[in-house]
Amino acid sequence: MGIFDGLPVSRDKEYLREEISRIDESWAAARFDSLPHVVHILTSKDRESEVEFLKQQSDVVEEVVDEVVHNYHSGFNKAIQNYSQILRLFSESTENIGVLKVDLAEAKRRLSSRNKQLHQLWYRSVTLRHIISLLDQIEGISKVPARIEKLISEKQYYAAVQFHVQSMLMLEREGLQTVGALQDVRSELTKLRGVLFYKVLEDLHAHLYNKGEYSSAALSLHEREDEVPTTTAVVFSMSNSQSLSRRTRLLKGDNQLGIHGDGSYRAGSVDGGSSVDGPDEEGTELHDEATSDGHSTSARANGDVKIIPRQMPTWLQYSTPDEFLETIKKSDAPLHVKYLQTMVECLCMLRKVAAAGAMICQRLRPTLHDIITSKIKTHAELVNSSRSGIGQAARTATPGLHFMKGQLESYQLPKHKRQNGISLAGTLLAASPVSPVMAPAGKAQAAAKDLVNSILDAVVRIFENHVVVGELLELKSSQQADMNTPKSLPTDININPDSESSQVTGGYSIGFSLTVLQSECQQLICEILRATPEAASADAAVQTARFASKAPSKDKRDSSEEGLTFAFRFTDATISIPNQGVDLIRQGWSRKGPNVLQEGYGSAAVLPEQGIYLAASVYRPVIQFTDKVASMLPKKYSQLSNDGLLAFVENFVKDHFLPTMFVDYRKGVQQAISSPASFRPRAHAAASYTPSIEKGRPVLQGLLAIDFLAKEVLGWAQAMPKFAGDLAKYVQTFLERTYERCRTSYMEAVLEKQSYMLIGRHDIEQLMRLDPASAYLPNAFGQSNMETHASDAENFEVELELSELLLNLRPIKQDNLIRDDNKLILLASLSDSLEYVAESIERLGETTFNAPNQVEDNGKNRHRRTSSAPARDLASFADEYRKLAIDCLKVLRVEMQLETIFHMQEMTNREYMEDQDAEEPDDFIISLTAQITRRDEEMAPFVSALKRNYIFGGICSVAANASIRALADMKCINLFGVQQICRNSIALEQALAAIPAIDSEGVQQRLDHVRTYYELLNMPFEAVLAFITEHEHLFTAAEYANLLKVQVPGREIPADAKDRVSEILSR
Repeated sequence: MGIFDGLPVSRDKEYLREEISRIDESWAAARFDSLPHVVHILTSKDRESEVEFLKQQSDVVEEVVDEVVHNYHSGFNKAIQNYSQILRLFSESTENIGVLKVDLAEAKRRLSSRNKQLHQLWYRSVTLRHIISLLDQIEGISKVPARIEKLISEKQYYAAVQFHVQSMLMLEREGLQTVGALQDVRSELTKLRGVLFYKVLEDLHAHLYNKGEYSSAALSLHEREDEVPTTTAVVFSMSNSQSLSRRTRLLKGDNQLGIHGDGSYRAGSVDGGSSVDGPDEEGTELHDEATSDGHSTSARANGDVKIIPRQMPTWLQYSTPDEFLETIKKSDAPLHVKYLQTMVECLCMLRKVAAAGAMICQRLRPTLHDIITSKIKTHAELVNSSRSGIGQAARTATPGLHFMKGQLESYQLPKHKRQNGISLAGTLLAASPVSPVMAPAGKAQAAAKDLVNSILDAVVRIFENHVVVGELLELKSSQQADMNTPKSLPTDININPDSESSQVTGGYSIGFSLTVLQSECQQLICEILRATPEAASADAAVQTARFASKAPSKDKRDSSEEGLTFAFRFTDATISIPNQGVDLIRQGWSRKGPNVLQEGYGSAAVLPEQGIYLAASVYRPVIQFTDKVASMLPKKYSQLSNDGLLAFVENFVKDHFLPTMFVDYRKGVQQAISSPASFRPRAHAAASYTPSIEKGRPVLQGLLAIDFLAKEVLGWAQAMPKFAGDLAKYVQTFLERTYERCRTSYMEAVLEKQSYMLIGRHDIEQLMRLDPASAYLPNAFGQSNMETHASDAENFEVELELSELLLNLRPIKQDNLIRDDNKLILLASLSDSLEYVAESIERLGETTFNAPNQVEDNGKNRHRRTSSAPARDLASFADEYRKLAIDCLKVLRVEMQLETIFHMQEMTNREYMEDQDAEEPDDFIISLTAQITRRDEEMAPFVSALKRNYIFGGICSVAANASIRALADMKCINLFGVQQICRNSIALEQALAAIPAIDSEGVQQRLDHVRTYYELLNMPFEAVLAFITEHEHLFTAAEYANLLKVQVPGREIPADAKDRVSEILSR
C-alpha cells in the first residue's frame, strides 16, 4: 500500500511493511463501503478462514498504529506543553500591559505639572553636550598636525590627506571659526598641505618612471614576498563618456572621491557630519582592527591556509574606510596601478590637479633624458665587462688582435687567397661600403638593436604609467570643473569652466607625454644614426613652432594629423603650458632645465660604430614600440600612433637612408666591376674544380663582389620589409650594370670570332638544342634541356648533321679562331661565375620575398611587404645570367670543334704514300692533342666535370667525320698511309680519354669507326663486298664509293665495282 510507505517502522519489524502491503487499498479509501466485504464473507465457502484473515490484517494494522504512536508520543506531549506555556505567557503579558498603561497615565499626569522646567533642563543638556563636542573636536584638531606628520613619515599619504581634508572642513564649521587657539593649527595645516602636495607629487613622479617602491620593476623582485597579491588585469569601470584605455578602467560614479553635490569632501567613516567625534583612541582602534585583519590574513597566507585574493594595500592601512578604499580593495589591478590611482586621488583631494600636471610636464623631458642616459651607461658597463673577458681570451689566442671599430670577427667570408696573397675576404670587404660590424648581421647592428629595444621597452613601461595618470587627471579635472570650489579652501589655479581639459591639468595630457617621449627616443635614434636635425627633417622646426603657437584645443588635436606630424622633433624642448601659478611651483621643484637636451646620451660607449646604416636595426624596434603604444592609447588618442617616431624613421629611411645606400652601393658596384682584376681568372686556382664557394670555387672576383653586395642589400631588405621593394630595385639596377659588364667581357673575347657567329645561326642553335650533350647545360628560363627523349639513331643524326654544317665551313682560318687560351679560360670562368650568381639570385629572391612570414607581428598593412614582383624580377635576372653562361659554354664547345676542324683539314693537303711504318702521329694531330690537353688542364679548376664534358665532348664526332670525309679528297693512299691515319685516331682517342669527364667508350666507338673505315682499304675488293653485304648501314653509299675511288697500290678494282656496290646497298 503506497499510502503506508512513509510510516516510521523500526528495522526489526520490517516484516510489517510486507504484511501491510498485502492489505487491499480499498480498506484505506476515503469512503469505505463495507457491504462488498460482508457479502464476500457470507458467500464464501470457508467463512471462518476469511474472518481469520481479516483478524490477521487487523492485528497488523494495530501493530503499525502502535509503532507510530510509540514514535510520535513524546513529540505530541512536548508540543502540548509548549502550547500551554505560550498561552500562559500571553495571558501574563496582557495583564502587564494593562498595568503599564495605568502607570503611563499616572506619569503623564504628574509630568504635565512641571513641563516648562523640564524643557529648560533638556535645552541646557543639549548645550552642554554641544560644548563638550566642540571641546573634543578642538582637542582632536590640535593633534592632527602631529598625526599627519607621522603618517607622512610612514608614507601613508592617503590617510594623511584624509585627515587634512577632514580637519580643514571642521575648521570651517560654525563655532570653530572664531576660536583663536585654532589659528596656529590652521596655519600648520596650510603648510602641511604644501608638504603633502610635494611629497605626493614626488612619490607619484618616482612611480611614473618605475623608480618607486611599488613600481612594476621593483615588484618584479620583491612582490613575491609582499602580502598584497597582484594580477594582470584592471577591472575598473567609469561613469563618464570618455573612452579609456584597457589599463585604466576607473571607479564608477563620483563616490570614489567622496565628493557630494555641494562640493565638500566627506569621508565615509564619519556619519554624514564630517566630524571626528570622540578621542583619537577610537579612530586608532579602528585602524588597528583593519591592520590586524590584514596582518592576520598575511600570516595565514604564509602558512598552509588559502590566501585571500583581495586585501588592503599596505599604503592604505591607516586610511579611513571610504568608497575609494573599498573599490581599491575589490580591484584586480596591478599593485603599481593601484598606487598611481591612490596618488592621483590624493592630488584631487588636495585640489592640486593643475599644479601637479604642470610640474609633471616640467620634469618629463629631463627625467626621461636621465633615464635613457643611465640605462645606456649601465648597458655600457655590462658590455665592457663582457668585452674585457672576451678580449683577453682573444689576445691570448691571437696576439695583435684588438677590439676596435672595423673588427672582422662577426663576419664569415671565404678564406682563399689571390695571387698577390691578399685574402679574398678583404677584397669583398673593400667592395662593401660598410664595415663588417655595420653589415646587416654585424655586431653594431645587433648592439644597436639590443640597445634601442631595451630603451624603447623602458619607455613603453613609462608611457603605460603616463596613460594611467593622464586619464585619471583628465577624469578628475572634468569632475572638479563641474563643482563649486569652496571659497574658504585655497587653490592654486583659477578654474575656468570654458577652459580646455589640458588647461585644467596644467598642460599635461597623454598626447603631451607621448609627444615628449617620442621626441627623446627620436633624438637618441638621431644620435645613433649620426643624423642632424636638418638631415632628419627639413621642416621640423617650422611645424614644431606651429604646434607650440597653437592653443592646445582638443578638437584640433584629435582631428588634425598635420599638427602632430614631426611636432615632437628636435626643437620642442619647451612647450608653453597654459596655467597660471606654475612658475612658482617650478621654482621649488624643477631640478634640471631643458638645457639637458643639448647633452648627448653616450650611446657611442655601447655601439662599436654609429652611422646612418644603423637605421635598419632601429626599424623593427620602432615598429614594435609603435604597436605597443597604439594598444595602450585610448580611442580619442588613437591617431597619435599613426605619426610620431615610426613616421620619422620611415621618412628618414625613405628620404635619407635609401638614397645614401643606393649611392654607396652603386659606387661599390662600379668599383667592383671596373677594376681590371674583377674579370681576370685566378692565376693560382685549385687543381680541380670545387662547387663550394667556401672551399675555393673560382668565381670571378667582380661577380663574387657583386653577389656579396646583392646579399648585403637584400639583408637590409629583410631588416626593413616595408622597403624591400625599393631595395630589390637597387639590386636589380646593380645586377643590370653587372650583366652589361659581363656581356662586355664576353664580347671582348668572342667578337668577330666564327664560333660566336655560328651559335647565333638559327639552324645551328636548333641543332645544339637537340644535341644530347645539351643536357649538361644549366637550365635556362626554367626549362629542361632534354626536350625530347630521342633514340640513339636520332641523336647520331643530330650530331652528324651538326658536324656536316661545321665541316662545310672549311677551310677554317686561324684568324677566325680564339687563339688566346686566356680568353677561353675567361669564358669558362665567366660561365661558372654567372651560373653561381644566377643560383645565388634565385635563392635570395626566394628567401627574401617568398618567406612564409611576410607580415610583421602586428599584421597591419603598413608593414606588409610590397608584392612578389621583385622576386619575379630577380628570377628574370637569374635567367639572363644563366643564358649568358650557356652562351659561353656554347662558344667554347663550337670553338673546340672548329679548332679540331682547323687541324684536321690538313689531311686533305698531304698524300699518305708512306714508305715506312708510322711511329708518331701527324704533326697537326700532335698539335691538336697537345692543345686539347693543355686547355683541359687550364679549364679544369674553373668549370665542373659535366661542363668540361660538354666543352670537349663535341671534338670526337667532328674529328671522326672529318677523317672519313678526308678520304674523298685523297687520290691515293698506301698501307703505311692507312696505318698513319689509324695512328692519328689512336693518339686523338688517348688525348680525349685522358679527360675525366668524357665518356671514353663513346670516344673509342667513334674512332674505331674511323679505323674500320680506313682498314677496308687494305682488303681485296671481294672482301670489301662481303663486308658491305654484312654491314651495309655502317657507312653511307658515298663513303663506300670513296673507298672504291681512291687508288691503293696492289688493289684491283673492277670496272663494275660501283654498280655491284650499289646493287648491294639498294637491296
